[in-house]
Amino acid sequence: MKIELFDYELPRKFIAQEPLSQRDESKLLILDRKTGNIKHDIFYNTPDYFDKGDVLVINESKVLRCRIMGKKEGTGANIECFVLSRIKDNQYMVLIKPSKRVQPPDKIIISGKYFFTVKIKLDYGRAIVEFNHPVGPIFKQYGRIPLPPYIKNDNIDESRYQTIYAGREGSCAAPTAGLHFSDELIKRLKIRGVIIAKLGLDIGLDTFRPITEDEIEKHRMHSEHYYINQAEVRKIRHAKEKGKRSIAVGTTSVRVLETLMARYGKITGDSGVTDIFIYPGYEFKAIDCMITNFHLPRSTLLVMVSAFAGRENVLNAYEEAKQKDYRFYSFGDCMLIK
Repeated sequence: MKIELFDYELPRKFIAQEPLSQRDESKLLILDRKTGNIKHDIFYNTPDYFDKGDVLVINESKVLRCRIMGKKEGTGANIECFVLSRIKDNQYMVLIKPSKRVQPPDKIIISGKYFFTVKIKLDYGRAIVEFNHPVGPIFKQYGRIPLPPYIKNDNIDESRYQTIYAGREGSCAAPTAGLHFSDELIKRLKIRGVIIAKLGLDIGLDTFRPITEDEIEKHRMHSEHYYINQAEVRKIRHAKEKGKRSIAVGTTSVRVLETLMARYGKITGDSGVTDIFIYPGYEFKAIDCMITNFHLPRSTLLVMVSAFAGRENVLNAYEEAKQKDYRFYSFGDCMLIK
C-alpha cells in the first residue's frame, strides 16, 4: 500500500503550539468507524459515551527530562542531545542536533562536571554516546522535557506535557491522548462506573519520524519497552467477560494490547519489547474503541488509526476537523473512534 495514501495537507496554523488552559476543554470529534458518521463535542463530556463496566486502558509512562544541551569541546558549538534508550552501563542511544557537527570521538560538555563522548554515528541523526556519569543526576539538574519538533514554543510548563496519571519514568514523548484527562474528569468516569486499567509503553522519539518507504509494508517499526501487571489485566478481562468495551487511550495503549494478543492470544501480565506495526488489513483483537489525537501525515500513528477506522473515514474526519478549526498534534484536540 502506497504511503502517499496517508498524506494530507495541514497549514501550520492548525498545529497547536501550546496546551489549553483546561485539559478537558479540548474539542472532541466522535467518529463511527462502521458508518463514517461524525459528531462534535467537548472532551469533558467523554463519560457520556461510555457505559458502566467499560474499561479505559491508559498508558502511565512518564516523560523523562532527557533533552540535554551541551557544547562541543574545542569549538564551543551548541549541541542538543535527546537521550533515547540505554544500551549498557553509561552508553546510550541518542538523537543529536545538528548531527553534522559531531563525529567520533568528539566530547560534548554539559557542565564542568558532566560530559559525553560520541562513540558511533548512525542514521537519522542518531548516535551511540557514553556519559562520564550515570544520567539520573544529569537529567535532574540539566535535563528538559523533549517537546516534539513541530512545537516551536519553548515557554511551556513541563507538567503540561505529562498526563495527570503519569507514573514510572521511561518515555521520550508523552502519550498525548492522555493529556486531555483532568482529575475531575477521572472522578466523573469512575462515578459512572468506568474501570481504569493502567499499562506502560515507553515512547521513543521515532514516533515522530515519518514513513520513508514508498510501500508501508516495507517500513521497519521502531521497538519500545512495555509492561502490564496481572492486577490490571484482570480488570480488562473482567470487562470483556461481561460483554463490556475496551477503550484504548492512545495508539501506545493499542500497541501493548495488540502485542499481547498477537503473542499469547490473550491479555496477560507481561513486560518486554514490541515492534508491532499495525496497518490496514490488520485484524484488531483487543480493543473496541480508541481515543486518539490528530496525527502527522505519513506517520505510523495515522496508519494505525486508519487500520482501525478505515483510511477514508479518518481522512474525511481530518478534513472536517480542519473546517471546524480543530487543533492538531500533541497539544491539539482529540478523536473518539467507536
